[in-house]
Amino acid sequence: MMAEQHIFTHRHFKECIDACNACAAACNYCAVSCLKEKNVEVMTRCIKLTLECAAICTATAQVMSLDGELSDQICQLCEDACKRCEEECIRHGDMEHCLACAEACRKCAEMCAKMVVHAL
Repeated sequence: MMAEQHIFTHRHFKECIDACNACAAACNYCAVSCLKEKNVEVMTRCIKLTLECAAICTATAQVMSLDGELSDQICQLCEDACKRCEEECIRHGDMEHCLACAEACRKCAEMCAKMVVHAL
């Protein structure tokens, strides 16, 4: 029974790590794409939040890969960052890169929420 539980936990961590890495990549791409927009001043908050979210997602993936003691706390932070970034990107729904980023953030937030619930 213990071995089965460990396998489930490892797989669960892997899915969340993958979601965090995918989100970080989408956020970085979104930030770079926002910098190329004609009205870049309007995109300032989006750029800031996507870069912040990417950094938090990367850190979260690293902590989970270590089976870190603070995995549940950083997953909670990551969920919050992803939700905030998703909300901002949805505001720019006419831009494909923002829509893709919002979707990656939604998926990552969902995975991180599952990790927090699993840790309880």
